[in-house]
Amino acid sequence: MELLLRIAQVIVPVFLIVAIGFGYARRRQPDLRAFNRIVLDVMTPLLVYTALAGKDFRLQEHERLLAAGALLILACGAVAWLLARLTHTGPRSLVPVVMFNNCGNMGLPLALLAFGPEHFGAAVALFSVSNVLHFSLGARITSADARTRDLLLSPLMIAAALGFASAASGIRPPEMLMTGMRLMGEATLPLMLFALGVRLTALQPQDIPRGLLGAFARPLVGLALAVPLAWALELTGPARAQLILFGALPPAVMQFLLAERYGQEPERVAAMILLGNALALLFVPLGLAIALPGQ
Repeated sequence: MELLLRIAQVIVPVFLIVAIGFGYARRRQPDLRAFNRIVLDVMTPLLVYTALAGKDFRLQEHERLLAAGALLILACGAVAWLLARLTHTGPRSLVPVVMFNNCGNMGLPLALLAFGPEHFGAAVALFSVSNVLHFSLGARITSADARTRDLLLSPLMIAAALGFASAASGIRPPEMLMTGMRLMGEATLPLMLFALGVRLTALQPQDIPRGLLGAFARPLVGLALAVPLAWALELTGPARAQLILFGALPPAVMQFLLAERYGQEPERVAAMILLGNALALLFVPLGLAIALPGQ
């Protein structure tokens, strides 16, 4: 009973905001393009930088967790490639969907609620590692024509690099500036969830059959690999729990933008991602049920 209550305390606020975004979009059909650009170019970079550069985040304490996150992403990609071959699905469509999870829109708010502010920097670091791999290797898997240099020079990647540099050196802006940057960055979390709810209105019944494979493979493969990987790398406590939750997350919304940009079956990829995020209502509690008892 206590475990169920802890899970509810984590997921109910998250899915409430997603539901509000979904309900609003059903009535108003908002155009979020300008809003999403501001979140991606301004607010999320500030969130990433202030979390990594904060005094609570110590890079050396999370090196094994970050290595585990990178290994988990690569291992998921290897399994997804085999799955694509077995199911005769285009690997450029399926593999990135299974490799990269929604550790931004959904993962960051969940980590904050599940593990508290003292462990939030580790979740942001995982998010940053995932984005570096997504904007380099993931873009190349999606299309051989992807210009990785442009993606890696985005505000988000620059903020992550500066954040890791501050964490390693201890050099950061004065606290009064950090406070303002932190306030704006932290506003990103509910806005990400709201935007996710808006995106889910695009899911149509006809999308379900073509989206099932990627939607189920992403969390199932992630969880199946995260648990033994945490054991092999001797992760314990919050680090183990963070990796397991990371493995249970649905597909990354960002992958649809890459698939659309490079013309890589964007409709099929969108179906996988939207259905996968809807199924998070099932797989996120499962991931928390596995992760929280060991914390």
